[in-house]
Amino acid sequence: MMFTQLFTSLLLFALPFLILPIIRRTSKSQKSASSPPNIPKSYPIIDSYFAIKSNRENRVQWTTEILQSSPSATFTLHNLFGSRQIFTANPANVQHMLKTHFLNYHKGPFSRDVLFDFLGHGIFNVDSESWKFQRQVSSHEFNTKSLRKFVQTVVDTELHDRLIPMLFDAVVDKSVLDLQEILQRFAFDNVCKIAFGFDPSCLLPSLPSAQFAEAFEDATDISSRRFRAFLSIAWKIKRFFNVGSEKRFHTAVTQVRDFARKIVREKKQELADNSSLESIDLLSRFLTSGHTDENFATDIVISFILAGRDTTSAALTWFFWLLHKNPEVEKEILKEIKGKSGMPVFEEVKDMVYTHAALCECMRLYPPVPLDSKTAVDDDILPDGTVVKKGTAVTYHPYAMGRMEKIWGSDWAEFKPERCFAGRDPYTYPVFQAGPRVCLGKEMAFLQMKRVVSGVLRQFKVVPAVEDGFEPSLVVYLTSKMKGGFPVRMEEREDLG
Repeated sequence: MMFTQLFTSLLLFALPFLILPIIRRTSKSQKSASSPPNIPKSYPIIDSYFAIKSNRENRVQWTTEILQSSPSATFTLHNLFGSRQIFTANPANVQHMLKTHFLNYHKGPFSRDVLFDFLGHGIFNVDSESWKFQRQVSSHEFNTKSLRKFVQTVVDTELHDRLIPMLFDAVVDKSVLDLQEILQRFAFDNVCKIAFGFDPSCLLPSLPSAQFAEAFEDATDISSRRFRAFLSIAWKIKRFFNVGSEKRFHTAVTQVRDFARKIVREKKQELADNSSLESIDLLSRFLTSGHTDENFATDIVISFILAGRDTTSAALTWFFWLLHKNPEVEKEILKEIKGKSGMPVFEEVKDMVYTHAALCECMRLYPPVPLDSKTAVDDDILPDGTVVKKGTAVTYHPYAMGRMEKIWGSDWAEFKPERCFAGRDPYTYPVFQAGPRVCLGKEMAFLQMKRVVSGVLRQFKVVPAVEDGFEPSLVVYLTSKMKGGFPVRMEEREDLG
C-alpha cells in the first residue's frame, strides 16, 4: 500500500515540473480557441489532469455544466497520458450508441475489469453472445405474469408488515429516521426475496446488521471507487498485494459470492427433492428451466440484486424530497391515491397516471444511474460529427440530459410532472437505458415505487428534519444518493381514507 501511494505521489508531483514550460506555451495558444469557456484545458502528457483532480468529488455536476454550454451537447475529456473520454447529452448520439450502432458500443474491457471480481460473467458485465444468451433467458422470465404477481406479493408484504409499522413507531416516538437508509433496506429485502427467495430481514425494527447486506454494500462501494480512481494501476497494485481497500473488497466479494453459491446449492437440492415445488423466485425459475450451472446462476442473480438494490430507493429518496419542495404536486398525488381506494393492487398501480408522471419527472432530475459508459469496438463518427476512435470510452449522461434547455425548455429546473404525461422517447430520457439493453425490470420498479408512494402518503406526511434553506447534495457511487442521508419526521395523516 505504501509503495502504491509513494509511486503515484512521486509521479504526479514530478509531472508538472517536467512539463511546466510546455504548459505555459500551450496555455498561450489556447487563449484564442473558440471552444466553450468551461471545457478544461488540455496540456501535453498530463492533459486535463488538474481540472479532473479539482472536480473529482463533483464530476457529474461538473461535466453537466460543460455539456450545457457545448453547442452539440458533447465534449471530449483529455485524461492523463493521452487517453480520451467522450461525454454526450445529445439524444441523436445516444440513439446511435444504444440502438443504431449497438454492436459497436460494448461494456468494454475497463468496465469488465473493474466489476469482474464482483459480477463475474453476469449479464451487466458481458457483451456479444454471452450477453445475448443471458438476455433471452432473463427476458422470458421477466415477462411472465406469475413473476409479476410474485413481485407484487413480496413488495406488499414488506410494505405492510415492515415499512408501515416502522413509520408508525416513528410517529409515536417522535423520532427522526434516515429515510434513505430505510428505503435502501426495504429495497434490499425485496430484491433478495425476488432474486433467490432469501429474506435478509434488513428492515426489522432494530435495523439489524446483516453480513450479506454489509458485504454487498462494501463490494458495491469499492467497485465505484475503482471506477473513480484517477489511475487504475493504483487499485490494481493494491489488488495484487491484497492490501488496503482491495483487501476489504476481496473479503466482501468472497462473502457475497460464497453466500450466493450456498443459496444456489440449497435451491438446487430443494428442487431436486421436490420436483412439484412451485418456482417463484428468479433463481428457481432459472434452475427449473435447465440453467443449472452454479457459476451462471450465481453471476446472474448477483447482477440482478445489484440492479434492484439501490435504484428504486435512490429514486424514492429524491422523490419525497421533491414532494416536500412542491406541495402542490403532493396534493395532486393525494387526490389520485384517494380516488383509487379499494381498487385491486394491480389496477391501482396501473391507473396512477399522475404519480407515474411525477416519478418520471423526479428521475429526469435525479436519475438513479446518472451516467453510463460504453467502449467503441471500431472507429466511428457520432451523428453530431464527433470522431470516435477504437477503444474510446463514450459516456452518455442522463443527469445532464435532464437539465438541457434544448430538450426540456427554459423551465427545466422546475419539478413539473405534467411534462411527462405524453412520455418521451428513451433516447431523450435514457433513465432505463434504451435499445436492446433497455432495463428488464422497469415495470417492476414502477410497481414497487408506486406501491411505496401510495402506502406511505396515504397514512403519513414526510417532513424533512433539516434547517430552513437546506439543499441536499448529490453523491454518486454506482448509483446516485443523497449525501449524508435524508433525515425525516413522520406525521400521521388525518384527512385521507
